[in-house]
Amino acid sequence: MLLLFTGLDFDTSLMLILALLFVLFYEAINGFHDTANAVSTVIYTRAMRSQLAVIMAGFFNFLGVMLGGLSVAYAIVHLLPIDLLLNVSSAHGLAMVFSMLLAAIIWNLSTWYFGLPASSSHTLIGAIIGVGLTNALMTHISIVDALNVPKMIGIFLSLLISPLVSMLAAGLIVFALRRYWCATKKHQRIHMTPAERKKVDGKRKPPFWTRIALILSAIGVSFSHGANDGQKGIGLLMLVLIGIAPAGFVVNMNATGYDITRTRDAVYHLRLYYQQHGDTLPKEVSLTPSVPSRDEDAVLNQPLEFHCNISRAMATIEQTLGQLHNLQRYSQLTVEQRSQLRRLLMCITDTANNVAKRPETSEADQRLLKSLRQDLLETIEYAPMWIIVVVALALSLGTMVGWKRVATTIGEKIGKKGMTYAQGVSAQITAALSIGIASYTGMPVSTTHVLSSAVAGTMIVDGGGVQSKTVKNILLAWLLTLPISMLLSGCLYWIVLKFV
Repeated sequence: MLLLFTGLDFDTSLMLILALLFVLFYEAINGFHDTANAVSTVIYTRAMRSQLAVIMAGFFNFLGVMLGGLSVAYAIVHLLPIDLLLNVSSAHGLAMVFSMLLAAIIWNLSTWYFGLPASSSHTLIGAIIGVGLTNALMTHISIVDALNVPKMIGIFLSLLISPLVSMLAAGLIVFALRRYWCATKKHQRIHMTPAERKKVDGKRKPPFWTRIALILSAIGVSFSHGANDGQKGIGLLMLVLIGIAPAGFVVNMNATGYDITRTRDAVYHLRLYYQQHGDTLPKEVSLTPSVPSRDEDAVLNQPLEFHCNISRAMATIEQTLGQLHNLQRYSQLTVEQRSQLRRLLMCITDTANNVAKRPETSEADQRLLKSLRQDLLETIEYAPMWIIVVVALALSLGTMVGWKRVATTIGEKIGKKGMTYAQGVSAQITAALSIGIASYTGMPVSTTHVLSSAVAGTMIVDGGGVQSKTVKNILLAWLLTLPISMLLSGCLYWIVLKFV
């Protein structure tokens, strides 16, 4: 890990340490902000003691990050303009990272302090959009071009639809249990609150199998939360490392010759595809610009900015194939060549994405381009194991502190009555499945909104109703998170670029 600082001066090393601490602090806040989503139901249904539930949540959050893959890690990063991603090592790129993280930390801490189950995902997405829009205003480019609009729409739909689906699904589950699982006195116990069972049976704990279901579903929520939210921290951490310590992280230095060959083959097959379809793809192939070479656009003693707007897509492909020719290890390239290769591959991938979205592109060709995209990004969108472990530790340790404020809101203040065992099981099963599916498909969702919506759905269907004041506060936090985080990050980004 000390190799991080090889070749860095003192100021740059200090900036790297500060940026790493920012990312890990964000993940820790995410942990104790969202722990309540996994532990509130098992605590308030008396399925587990609070101390044991929090330790369990921390452990399975850790496993979720370790085993969750990287499908979400870079999905949220690609909301940023391609120019900022290409130039993440520049002053603009570093200002972008610090502004996003600081804005997310400020809003997450504020909502946690007031016990509001606000979304860390919403906060981070708002911060990214704020940076992108501010960058567009400062560079006088179209706002439509400033952000990855299709990706943004997909993420917005995911964040909007997932709470509604969770509310409906949890409500249906508790309705089915109420209708079909209440024939006997033994079955009816699942529909009691701990206080009601205390009066009837003299014990507060749920029945054995109900308790098992509550614990297992809580494990599922914790694991799914780690797999989804932990990946966002991994993506941010990689942005920081690529920007400040590019020598070791701009490409995967542990990539094997086979990995590099797969990337080279993907570039070659993309060239063949463009050649075969060149007559129907004049805009993307003939007119889409690529990255300048160092010789073409470098200015002595000045930092070089890279843009996907100088030459043509086919020229980019040829330049990339020249870089990858007979290459077995990335250590054979200089740091500048590695940075150049990463930018070339990102530009090629961006062009391929544009081609795949054309209405004329067949479904078979879309699948081919998607497969090629995975191989193109194989060695540049990655994460070393130690980074995954560090993020997993930050998230899991964060889950073990500060959980009580939000847990109290979810467990006591959403419904007018106490939470029944059936409501707890229904809400947690719904949340675990929803977040797990989202992680598998690479879509970032809000663990907070999914679970709180599921709890509200069970309360509405089960006849208890909800506390309007709490629900209004949650909705208000939901509505304000995006605009406030956008404003915070945009202002911070502007201030850093103007005065620092």
